[in-house]
Amino acid sequence: MNAPAVNRRQFLQAAGAVSAGLVLGFRIPVVQAAGAPARDPDDVNAWLRIATDGEVTIMVPSAELGQGVTTSAPMLVAEELECDWTRVRAELAPTDPVYANRIFKVQATSSSTSARWSFEPLRRIGATAREMLREAAAQTWKVPVAECLASQGLVRHTPSGRTLGYGELAARAAALPRPANVVLKEPRDWKLIGHSIDRLDIPEKTRGAATFGVDVKREGMLIGTIVACPAFGGKLAKVDAKPALAVRGVKHVVPLHDAVIVLGDSYWTARQGVLALEPEWRMPDGTPLDGDALMQGYREAARNATAEARRVGNPDQHLQGETVYSAEYEVPYLAHATMEPMNATADVRGGKAELWGPTQVCGEIAERLAPALGLPADRITVHSTLVGGGFGRREEFDVFTQAALASKAVGRPVKLIWSREEDIRHDFYRPAAAARLSATMAPGKDGNILALEARLSCSSIYIRNFTDRVKGGIDPKSVEGAVDLIYDLPHFAVRYAMVNTAIPVGFWRGVGYTQNTFFAESFIDELAARQQRDPLQFRLAMLASRPRHATLLRRLGEQAGWGKAAAGRFQGLAITEAWGSLCATMVELSVKDKQITLHRIVNAIDCGTVINPATVERQLEGASIWGLTAAMSGDITIRDGAVQQSNFHDYPLLYLSQVPPFEAVLAPSGERIGGVGESAVPTLAPALANALFAATGERIRSLPLSRHGYELV
Repeated sequence: MNAPAVNRRQFLQAAGAVSAGLVLGFRIPVVQAAGAPARDPDDVNAWLRIATDGEVTIMVPSAELGQGVTTSAPMLVAEELECDWTRVRAELAPTDPVYANRIFKVQATSSSTSARWSFEPLRRIGATAREMLREAAAQTWKVPVAECLASQGLVRHTPSGRTLGYGELAARAAALPRPANVVLKEPRDWKLIGHSIDRLDIPEKTRGAATFGVDVKREGMLIGTIVACPAFGGKLAKVDAKPALAVRGVKHVVPLHDAVIVLGDSYWTARQGVLALEPEWRMPDGTPLDGDALMQGYREAARNATAEARRVGNPDQHLQGETVYSAEYEVPYLAHATMEPMNATADVRGGKAELWGPTQVCGEIAERLAPALGLPADRITVHSTLVGGGFGRREEFDVFTQAALASKAVGRPVKLIWSREEDIRHDFYRPAAAARLSATMAPGKDGNILALEARLSCSSIYIRNFTDRVKGGIDPKSVEGAVDLIYDLPHFAVRYAMVNTAIPVGFWRGVGYTQNTFFAESFIDELAARQQRDPLQFRLAMLASRPRHATLLRRLGEQAGWGKAAAGRFQGLAITEAWGSLCATMVELSVKDKQITLHRIVNAIDCGTVINPATVERQLEGASIWGLTAAMSGDITIRDGAVQQSNFHDYPLLYLSQVPPFEAVLAPSGERIGGVGESAVPTLAPALANALFAATGERIRSLPLSRHGYELV
């Protein structure tokens, strides 16, 4: 018997197939028509759909990057709506201004803001819908609304015991005027928030039914891939399309100003077509970029940095003479290497464009692509999909632009998929950076830091897309993690030197905090060692004015057994405040012949309020693995103007066997909610390097550790 030709994904999809139900009630709006007045983002009809059988579908305004927002956002609505959680479904919201991130004022997912901006607005949506359902029940029964109690998807008339399901009330409720004011539940009454809830998106992903960008299919679609000029700043001089067109299945060769796209009937076909090409490139003028020379430039720039990002007291007066202690640090460029390949699908025909794909900035794509396509933005429709790894890379528009240009050129829908090699070699990299830190200590053996100065240098991320945010020569992303150092420092300065090159830099998971927290928390550890002080107690002594930070650090110390490691094991720690959250990390390791064994990593976080503890713990683990990979082996190097790495064999990710046990300390303080997704990335590298110093006496001032001969076992 012949087995049917079914791949793994098709099998999973068939095994998990389910039927859909009838839907009425609170409605979803169609995408807003051009010129129509802006809708009210607090209109519950934009956010909810209640079926006649009581199933509640909640719109998720942020991209699902693996951070669990397709569960946490519905939890916020459902908490106040008082619906039955087992009847809740999540749906990615369409691209529409009504779903704009209220921090950025555009529909975008970035900087750990998904929970921060939506925490109160989504609860208010749920509370508003709840009150409308209560009012609908009261009108149905002709009783005072105060006698109607909403709970578990029902409204109960308390005196009589009569009940009506939300599905029975939705149509009537949807037609009611929205109450002007609603009262949100007190935290002590929360039934969902603060409790571990299984993620709604996991079953669909597990059975292969989830739609990522790479899964998009359109009628008559061609599939393409691309090869770009290997050197940054280079252009396409000319290309002979014949070798590619000779490959069976290749349909078109589309030249762009710095790249060539080959379109065929499959990715494999297009890839063979690209490999058959021999494009002639016009290399950039001048001496080719070289990684060593670039880093030397960053070092010199840091030493001479003058643009003042922060100043407290008079640091210059106290940073003179022989008592000043200085150290220099550096970190390399880093790629994103998202597991889902970079991709986008476009259909540009008939004076309009429609695009599909994984993106963190669906609300910006139309405006960004309009000039390139020669179309008004309101003629461009964007459909975002699930995202198979974002980390800031999906905040760029390059792949969408290329797919749209290719579709426009051939008059057919096009799905463009980058190879892993193109992705590694043409990323928007976490900037390489250098720092020189200097400090003097207050008199006495137990003196704290009297004055500290951080001189920083790297390329600007904002200078390309958000020029207005660069002021006085300062890119805020380049100095975050330094200007907001948490310690009590009587005299403190941060100075910055912007050095921009042809190497494209962009957002990365943790962005500037990752480099500057490594610099700062490593240097703090150096100063503690010079003072012969315990690193934890040294930090606590400088947190007198920050009890919340001190409390978290003590919690970490208690949970991690700070100072009580078994013989042969050594500990290091670091702490930072970023995206409204405090995060501290302790690494415990042992070392033999430069082979590092990680015994445990303990993360402690105070993110104000925890929505879903299970998701927070997973994000801390994921962030630590991300930070650990970067600290151990992350290294993009430049030679002859091009990136030397090309795939996972020379840009390796952590193996599962190298991942240590994780412990999490969730220490919500009740303060304003903070972000979580990136919080544990910045503290990993300094905690690791500080533990390594405790074990070996070797102070690591540059990453990755593989450059110093260290490996994980």
